[in-house]
Amino acid sequence: MSVPEGGILTRKIEGILSGWTEQLSFFDPVVEGGVVVQGVGLTLEVRGLDLGIGELCEIRGDRPIPAEVIGFREGRSLLMPLGDLRGVRPGTRVIRKESRPVVRVSDRFLGRVLDPMGRAIDGGADPSGERSMALYGEPINPMGRRRISHVLDLGIRSVNSFLTIGQGQKIGVFAGAGVGKSMLLGMLSKDAKVDVTVIALIGERGREVREFIERDLGEDGLAKAVLVASTGDQSPLLRIRGALMAMSIAEYFRDQGKSVLFVMDSLTRFAMALREVGLAAGEPPTTRGYTPSVFAQLPRFLERSGCVDGDGSITGIYTVLVEGGDMPSDPLSEALAAILDGHVILSREMASEGIYPAIDLLESRSRVMNDIVDEEHRAMVREFLRLYALYRKSEDLIRIGAYVPGSDADLDRAVYLYPRMRDFLEQDRNERYSFEESLETLRSLLAG
Repeated sequence: MSVPEGGILTRKIEGILSGWTEQLSFFDPVVEGGVVVQGVGLTLEVRGLDLGIGELCEIRGDRPIPAEVIGFREGRSLLMPLGDLRGVRPGTRVIRKESRPVVRVSDRFLGRVLDPMGRAIDGGADPSGERSMALYGEPINPMGRRRISHVLDLGIRSVNSFLTIGQGQKIGVFAGAGVGKSMLLGMLSKDAKVDVTVIALIGERGREVREFIERDLGEDGLAKAVLVASTGDQSPLLRIRGALMAMSIAEYFRDQGKSVLFVMDSLTRFAMALREVGLAAGEPPTTRGYTPSVFAQLPRFLERSGCVDGDGSITGIYTVLVEGGDMPSDPLSEALAAILDGHVILSREMASEGIYPAIDLLESRSRVMNDIVDEEHRAMVREFLRLYALYRKSEDLIRIGAYVPGSDADLDRAVYLYPRMRDFLEQDRNERYSFEESLETLRSLLAG
């Protein structure tokens, strides 16, 4: 049977097109590109691309390496990689990938553990996002910021009673190493009465990520949470991106009208990553080596949390590592204490006595507490702290037997109540006390 002439021609055309398609598949569809002309330390100088700060590029070395624009020098763009620079050489091609960095988010992020690029690191498939959220989001407009007026029940007796937190507040947990910071964050993350918890582990040791999930957070805590992890071995840009991405995820759930708890460990390592990028871009170092841009970017990042008009809110809890355990001598800690709406100081002395969470009540403050609790609550707190401070001030005399009972009625009462005060401050990681239960226990203690 003969084949019609038109059919033969069609087959020939299809064969030619198929060959062209196969050849074209090896070409990059992006025409615009630049080349690497110099590399020093963690930065590359690129010529031939008109780039803006914050844009994402791809370095086509032995393997694709994502990089971000961090500055300019003599008409060239300064790029810092998000991965290892091995294999990059002069003349390596660079292409533009993303002019406006975004995070694609959906409700399917709940219960997942992600890296700073939004990829799953928990063994599951990468979650697909439905809504694009800006990575570098804008702070909330002051006139669009709803007042903090509702108590947030965090499930921790001492915090609920003496450092009452409001929905939309941002507070810092200031601590040195080894005083129970991770334990406190785990309790807050799983016990807080919120709709969603977003956790950013920034600059942590690799082993600590899984430890935090399995030991401190637990399956129930993870089920209502999204965890973003960027470990200390990763690029400073990835550590920065991890914090920004976690905040963008929190904003996604806030925009749905949900109450979101944003927990970040640690804000100090985020600032250190900003410092690394600033120094690489040529900024002059100031106090403790921090560059000026660090102190400009921190409030911009922190002001993204808070209440918005409507029902949504982001309550931020950020850990701050205090060098040598001395907050006044640490410029970063002092700057953050001024930006945040309160501070929880963890005491090494209390931790050494086995009191966990080791919160130093006499040095910690919640700046919105008086606006959200009633007069009875304030009166009970004043009385407890008065007696507690009186005992701590006279503790050495009491221990060596130099104090004579009956010489001071207030101190006698403080000595009598102190064992119950200590028990009140202690709480096992698996215990939870509601806001109402915390106040009732405090009321009963002071009536004794």
